[in-house]
Amino acid sequence: MKRNAYIFMLLLALGYSSLLPAQVLALKTNLAADAVSSPNVGLELKLGTRLTLDLSGHYSPFYSKESLHRWRHWLVQPELRIWGCEPFFSHFWGFHLLVGEYNISDRHLPFGLYRGTRSGRYEGFVAGAGISYGYQWILSPHWGVEAELGAGYVRAGYHHYRCAHCGEERARGHKDYLGPTKVAISLVYLLK
Repeated sequence: MKRNAYIFMLLLALGYSSLLPAQVLALKTNLAADAVSSPNVGLELKLGTRLTLDLSGHYSPFYSKESLHRWRHWLVQPELRIWGCEPFFSHFWGFHLLVGEYNISDRHLPFGLYRGTRSGRYEGFVAGAGISYGYQWILSPHWGVEAELGAGYVRAGYHHYRCAHCGEERARGHKDYLGPTKVAISLVYLLK
């Protein structure tokens, strides 16, 4: 995702927050995604007494010219959350969508996805939806930690190339996936 998209997401969230009587906006990063080279940022906006809208974005431009290693992608994942008591504290259920693009080679992917990434390259577009459950702990008036697991359906279109740096296409098609769609351990900063 480009810098302009990040700025647009921030302005959109700030614009909506000015319409709410009890404004609360949270900035966050998913440390679990950071650990697997998927830099990300998230914004969560309070919509009501038990509802929030979470919008997270991942962007990874990484590849190595010296090796075949490539892990380039962008992903946007909006989620509507229903909290047990009040937003930003305790249990929540979420309903999320996801959309993105990827370009992967010389990586082992879990769940048997794209078995040929060690010797070839896959690139394509993904879209999906799922449900999640999470919990947020308050550390101080402004800081918190959140854990979340989600599962759902993803449809991924792909182009398979013979090698990581060449352009010879071997196959194209799509894969349907049913399983984990969100894993997060996030550091949260609340703006009140």
